[in-house]
Amino acid sequence: MSYTALAVTGVLAALAADLAVFRVRLVRRRVFWAAYAIIVVCQLITNGVLTGFGVVRYDPGAILGPRVAFAPVEDLLFGFALVLWTLDWWVWWGRRARRRLPSAGSGQPPAGPAASG
Repeated sequence: MSYTALAVTGVLAALAADLAVFRVRLVRRRVFWAAYAIIVVCQLITNGVLTGFGVVRYDPGAILGPRVAFAPVEDLLFGFALVLWTLDWWVWWGRRARRRLPSAGSGQPPAGPAASG
């Protein structure tokens, strides 16, 4: 499978997870896109340094060809998928943890050092 096909597959899988599996729906929130705008700038700088100095090289037959900051455009797709997957897991795990915590007045003793003494 080419780098391009893997990048597109990664984005589609991340979107499906966000919208249908985790049901976090980050891509529908303005705050996600504002945060992603900051992240993509950092990604372009990092990609530019790594590919510009030849630390990372790509097989021309495995990519589309166009580059942004020396890196193939597919890197933007992989970066998007990585960020979305990471944030989806973060939010999903956070929601699960909150559901397990006892609510105020539930009769559960508080956890931690204050509870023992």
